[in-house]
Amino acid sequence: MDTNLKIASARQAKEYKSDQYVRWCPGCGDHALLNCLHKAMADLGIEPHMTAVISGIGCSSRLPYYMNTYGFHTIHGRGAAVATGVKTAKPELSVWLATGDGDCLAIGGNHFIHAVRRNVDINILLLNNKIYGLTKGQFSPTSDRGFVTKSSPYGTVEDPFNPSELALGARGTFFARCIDVDLANTTNILTEAAKHKGTSVVEVLQNCVIFNDDIHKNIVDKAWRADRTILLKHGEKMLFGANQEKGLVMDGWSLKAVTIGEDGYTIDDVLVHDVTLEDNTLHTKLGLMSHEAGLPVALGVIRDVKAPNYDTCVEEQIKEVQAKNPIRKLTDYLMTKDVWEVK
Repeated sequence: MDTNLKIASARQAKEYKSDQYVRWCPGCGDHALLNCLHKAMADLGIEPHMTAVISGIGCSSRLPYYMNTYGFHTIHGRGAAVATGVKTAKPELSVWLATGDGDCLAIGGNHFIHAVRRNVDINILLLNNKIYGLTKGQFSPTSDRGFVTKSSPYGTVEDPFNPSELALGARGTFFARCIDVDLANTTNILTEAAKHKGTSVVEVLQNCVIFNDDIHKNIVDKAWRADRTILLKHGEKMLFGANQEKGLVMDGWSLKAVTIGEDGYTIDDVLVHDVTLEDNTLHTKLGLMSHEAGLPVALGVIRDVKAPNYDTCVEEQIKEVQAKNPIRKLTDYLMTKDVWEVK
């Protein structure tokens, strides 16, 4: 996290809440994410006036209204570009981008991958409900093949983006995933994202009760969540299951889920999670895991590596140029050129 940020101690979540009525549908996963964000900001202790929340267009993009911070509700898909500008102009601010799978990965896809490629020090909250909610139920870039919606009445005929693959393919330095119903871990993940120096992308698997209800039920339902998800923690074995009796091992070039004690597999065979691997091959494999492929969906921080970030490099470049140039005022600069007086 930027050492220039003004840190205050013992802050409370309510300090980051605005007085605006929250206009999301009852039961929407956005409510949970908002609650977690307030708590994470309180834990971080960054003063509200040192924080800016940017958004594009969509249900999730109403989030700045509910923050007692600086905020900017921008235009469709351009939130990443505006957030980049804010952070570059005011590098001392903690900058967050609230966006959805439609806003971020369709019209905003180009801005998204280039913000990630540049490694701008912003925190991108990508709320993924696999549907366009604000425009009333069209398929989005993350909707599954064959998914029936108002804009695909016979089912989609295209394969979806996987946000982790897209972010890591753009040389992302931080990627994490959480679910809207797990508030404690979501809060921790948001805190870790804010501490990362560079672009942090957090995919939030979020429910839309109106147009795509229970879209993530196959993994988030408590009846089978322990067997179908894995909460990755740096430096710890990749274990999952109700009793942590299952683990991830390498099977050739692929990941494989095994039960410890069966088929000769022991705890020593289970992989240890390392978020700092420079080579993102394993991180990409973890991000792509799915229940349909017989693997648990990866939650938690998947990747967290250090790399030069855009806004710091720009700031340092400006200082270097200024140090070499004695001109400090516009009038001084103008007087170095040919001048004449008109009478």
